[in-house]
Amino acid sequence: MPTKIQLYGIKNCDTVRKSIKWLSEKQVDSEFHDLKVESLSPSLIKDWLQDVGKDKLINKRGLTWRKIPSEEKDLNETHQLVTLIQNYPTVVKRPVLFNGQFWSVGFNAESWDELFL
Repeated sequence: MPTKIQLYGIKNCDTVRKSIKWLSEKQVDSEFHDLKVESLSPSLIKDWLQDVGKDKLINKRGLTWRKIPSEEKDLNETHQLVTLIQNYPTVVKRPVLFNGQFWSVGFNAESWDELFL
């Protein structure tokens, strides 16, 4: 695939490491974006929300979600979701990948064979 895959995650996440290894083994050109280091633009977050939806994007089972004050967990408005993700980027399920056309959240080798090869 001619487009470089954009991979968003955090370095110490096991699933992200597994994803990076998969991409490397398949010789897929990718660029890693560390959610703890790089700030996320509102337009990027809106693209994620539009393409994959808040239920797939937000990890409500993780430690980050449990630490967020309840008054900040209102997920009904797009601007609230954007603010939540900008303030707590590790609340995003990982990894998030983009192949130039499609977004993918989480690691799934079978679907990735279709999307990224």
